[in-house]
Amino acid sequence: MKEVYVKKILIVVGTIFFTLFVLAPVIWMLFVSLTKDLGFLQGGGVNLTLSNYVNIISNKNLHMLDYLKNSIIISTTVSFLVIFIAGFGAYAITRFNFPGKFTIPLMMLAISIFPQISIAGYLFKIESNLRLINTYPALIFPYTAWTAPLALWILISYFSQIPRELDEAALVDGASRKNILLKIIFPLSTPGLISAFLIVFIACINELLFALLLTTDYRAQTISVGITLFQGLHGEIPWGELMASASLVTVPLIILTLFLQKYIISGLTRGGVKG
Repeated sequence: MKEVYVKKILIVVGTIFFTLFVLAPVIWMLFVSLTKDLGFLQGGGVNLTLSNYVNIISNKNLHMLDYLKNSIIISTTVSFLVIFIAGFGAYAITRFNFPGKFTIPLMMLAISIFPQISIAGYLFKIESNLRLINTYPALIFPYTAWTAPLALWILISYFSQIPRELDEAALVDGASRKNILLKIIFPLSTPGLISAFLIVFIACINELLFALLLTTDYRAQTISVGITLFQGLHGEIPWGELMASASLVTVPLIILTLFLQKYIISGLTRGGVKG
């Protein structure tokens, strides 16, 4: 009996520790974003205020809303493109037999593991020649290529669990392969599609290297670049406004993930279970 109690205590303590470890940076970020200054670190009083959020939203010279708009447009566009491309690829791999059927996804995954910096110079030269620098396509194209392998693997693992008999029955009824994918496979794979979409979306929001290299001003720069350049643009580090900017991005993503967590877990785990 003692071992059972000890095990329960260790589980509870471990859960509490892990939860605090994960939430502590987020709580600190929110707390700093609501303070007027960091005087409380030197023993001063804590002045809670929303002025930091008001400043970054109302001050047009900061361009935070422009950065946020760019991030949402680019990340959403890439996510839909990747789901569309990976969906067709996953359907082909799980439903047809052809040479390289298993090699192609492995090669795509291997290539995606290469560090971004290894292709940064070549990518900049190509996009400079195409005059894409500081435009949305400058980020949409590399982001799509960068995140497609991950979405492909998620959808392959999910599509492989859908019985092929559904395809055969639809073909007998005269449905085309495209209609089977769009009207049967996609609706049945909603959790997998949502998880892949959200993972790609978050990856694009968080990406910094390509966004910093391929954009030059607020007309195309993303929120990650805007936050990174905050110190250089405004001299001393305005921690309150900096944390407020980070909160505007982080908190909505956390809330979105919490609402969709059951779909994410289902999408990521169903492919690993037989039957």
